[in-house]
Amino acid sequence: MALGRSRNNKRSSATSYTSTITTIVFIVLCVLGVWLLTSNTMVPPQTTQRTATTSNMGNAHISSIFQADKKDTTAYEDNPGELPHDAIKTTDGSRADNNNDTGGVDSISSQSTAGTTNPAEEVGSNIEKQESTSTPQETESGGNDQKENNVENSQAKESEEQEKQQVEHDNQVSEESSMTQKQQEENHEESISKTSEGNQSKQSNDGDQQGNNSEQEQQQADQGKESEDGNKGQEVNSVENAPPGESSNSQGNQQMDQNAETSLEEKSNLNAHMEDGSSQKGEQGQGNIPGEDNVQKDAEGSDGSSNKAVIPEEEREKTIEEQQQQRQEDQQAEETTQKQDEFSKEKMQKRASDSQLVDESPSEQNEKTDSHESQSDSSFPVGDSTEIPKESKESKKSWKTQATQSENQKERRQSDLEGSGAIYGYKWKLCNVTAGPDYIPCLDNEKAIHKLRTTKHFEHRERHCPEQGPTCLVPPPEGYQKPIEWPKSRDKIWYHNVPHPMLADVKGHQNWVKVTGEFLTFPGGGTQFIHGALHYIDFLQAAVANIKWGKHTRVVLDVGCGVASFGGYLFERDVLTMSFAPKDEHEAQVQFALERGIPAISAVMGSQRLQFPSRVFDIIHCARCRVPWHAEGGRLLLELNRVLRPGGFFVWSATPVYQKLEEDVEIWKEMTSLTASMCWELVTIQNDKLNSIGAAIYRKPRSNKCYEERKQNSPPMCKNDDDPNAAWYVPLQACMHWNPTEETERGFRWPVVWPRRLRTPPRWLNSSQMGIYGKPAPQDFLTDYDHWRKVVKTSYMSQLGISWSGVRNVMDMRAVYGGFAAALKDLQMWVMNVVNVDSPDTLPIIYERGLFGIYHDWCESFSTYPRTYDLLHADHLFSKLKKRCNLQPVMAEVDRIVRPGGKLIMRDESNTISEIENLLKSLHWEVHLTFSKNQEGILSAQKGTWRPDTYSDS
Repeated sequence: MALGRSRNNKRSSATSYTSTITTIVFIVLCVLGVWLLTSNTMVPPQTTQRTATTSNMGNAHISSIFQADKKDTTAYEDNPGELPHDAIKTTDGSRADNNNDTGGVDSISSQSTAGTTNPAEEVGSNIEKQESTSTPQETESGGNDQKENNVENSQAKESEEQEKQQVEHDNQVSEESSMTQKQQEENHEESISKTSEGNQSKQSNDGDQQGNNSEQEQQQADQGKESEDGNKGQEVNSVENAPPGESSNSQGNQQMDQNAETSLEEKSNLNAHMEDGSSQKGEQGQGNIPGEDNVQKDAEGSDGSSNKAVIPEEEREKTIEEQQQQRQEDQQAEETTQKQDEFSKEKMQKRASDSQLVDESPSEQNEKTDSHESQSDSSFPVGDSTEIPKESKESKKSWKTQATQSENQKERRQSDLEGSGAIYGYKWKLCNVTAGPDYIPCLDNEKAIHKLRTTKHFEHRERHCPEQGPTCLVPPPEGYQKPIEWPKSRDKIWYHNVPHPMLADVKGHQNWVKVTGEFLTFPGGGTQFIHGALHYIDFLQAAVANIKWGKHTRVVLDVGCGVASFGGYLFERDVLTMSFAPKDEHEAQVQFALERGIPAISAVMGSQRLQFPSRVFDIIHCARCRVPWHAEGGRLLLELNRVLRPGGFFVWSATPVYQKLEEDVEIWKEMTSLTASMCWELVTIQNDKLNSIGAAIYRKPRSNKCYEERKQNSPPMCKNDDDPNAAWYVPLQACMHWNPTEETERGFRWPVVWPRRLRTPPRWLNSSQMGIYGKPAPQDFLTDYDHWRKVVKTSYMSQLGISWSGVRNVMDMRAVYGGFAAALKDLQMWVMNVVNVDSPDTLPIIYERGLFGIYHDWCESFSTYPRTYDLLHADHLFSKLKKRCNLQPVMAEVDRIVRPGGKLIMRDESNTISEIENLLKSLHWEVHLTFSKNQEGILSAQKGTWRPDTYSDS
């Protein structure tokens, strides 16, 4: 019994002794835990470029809330990870562990910067803490159930006390964090500019903080620094490579990311330290950062006990590095996406600005044109400064046309409409005609000429166009060469280009033309000015001082011009001369003129009016022109009266003026009587001793006073319904038109002096009349002038591949106000302005500004020789023309009158551009440029030397 009691006492003593030791150990553990917690929470908040952060001690509930909210957390720029819940506390000290608290993310996103601690250092120190504090717990894991219950109860009480301490500490930290953030916001710009310095300072501060821990913790922190250094290098490169404006955001977000990671790891590690047993490990995993669960599970033994103290150090470092590397890859991917988005935005903004430039109004473009004229294409053809003005439909009601003024024109238009059809795939052939290389379809229509009943009034020299325009091509003469350029061409041309020596035989002694080897030379003489045209021009100026070449007198009509030396030399006096002569026995005289680079047309004073408006020429000149002015009541002289400007001069240099032969005397008497009845004033008769000729100079009256005081109404005044401007196939009438009597009528006053008249709207252009483009007529005039000056300067001169030094003879196939010709004023070229018979009659305006032109219908052939123009300009011609006639003969006509190497500039609707391009290619023209925009286009092409091998049937 005693022995048994003794044994019982021993057992009781052992039990008491064990209980005492357990209590002491538990107390020691509690003290140690309180000391560790106190040492961590008392670290002062960092204020250098980051806010203070603390660990949430023993709060597994907060960790579980954060883990549950991770799915709804927004990933911010440069921050692919999630922020810890305690990093987004509000400044009023309220806890972030409320299950319904979702405003923390929005709160943190409004801050300009976020403080961070070094995540690698903190992770290392916390893991070391786990190793040092988990050993006593593992020793006690083998105790009985009572011991475990006592321990759990003690831990629960201690956890409650720690939660209270944590609430107080969180409030304090929140206040300090708020103050620190305010200081950081004030120094935000400075912190961005000193990013590298801040990183170094951050390393130093972190090292000082870790210096208060054990040597083992310091070693782990050093390893964390090495990991951080590699991460910092990547982060700095990412910030440096980021677009402007993203660098500061990237730095701030990276700091928030580090702060979040540190706080999360601290909470996880401390929670693991306070928990015990395998049943609590599942709750512990909810508070760990991604990837840390795997580390802990791998370290557990088969019996479920924790083996964290023996986790290899290399494995922990590797796991941490893998986690950081994953975050960096996610961050870099997001930065790349952001850069691409920024680049896309910049491109869209650039396109929007380009679109805004394209959509500018014409007035805005005109203001900017002068500053952008030096630009390329970019100015053309995309720029709107070259846009074609649109004609106003309403304006057509206030303008007459030649088509409406001629009844004959209606029949011709009807026959042209019947001949329209498809033109693609046509096989071109050479014209099989008697005229050969000099073929002019409307003047060499042998069938029509043979049918004429009379040729008394030179009807056989007038226009007789075929019913269907020819679609054959005219061959060049054998040995044809590129024409000599102006001004050398005025004095000589290639013989084989115009191989007609007859004039040299007949008129050589008068210095018209001579054959000199392979050239035809032109000494500058004529029948009335053998010793040169310049002397003769000065002779006329001396005869009448008021002529004032190039000032008062600008536009001249030379009748029966011969080889046009008179007009050729008037260029030196800044005078523009329209020379014409019939295609008669004086073989190729007009062709000589055009080959020399002198304006001329083939026409005759016959039975029809000249194709010019009334009252447009300043001077009309006739030097032995062989026209019977006095015959048939002066019909032909009355036609000159129609086209001569009131107050203009008629210069008649002919033998009746200075010779006393019977025939000459008789003609002089009749001319004297006729001119007196027409109220023409004989200003002077002058003799040129050098050339042994004389000239009579007449002047047309400016008013109607003389007409009203005449004793006899002969020649009679024209009827009121006779339009003096009607000139398209209108028969001559022996009558005179009244002179204008109102200031607003054209011809009442003489135009302003040249060159001011070129850019000045005519006085008689009424502001109440709508212009072609819808503005008041004077304003419309100026708009057209400015438009073509800019187009020629910014586009035509540099972007069409045209060598303008080789361009002399130019035709504007559809002139309106003559703006295109006016834009070429300062160049060594002249422009034949063609006003179409179905277009508003603006030809008088062209003459008023000191230019010239002619009426024409492009459904017919033009009255000029083949190969006579260097450049044709067609502005919206063909789209209008194809409504009335077939484009195939029109393009055959274009090919006929353009020289080999000559050019075509066409502006029109896009579909018409395509049609013309196909036709030109079938003609073997070289198309240099085609461009279309908004259903409008431009084309530039050059004629080659190709000709078909076969001839047409007839």
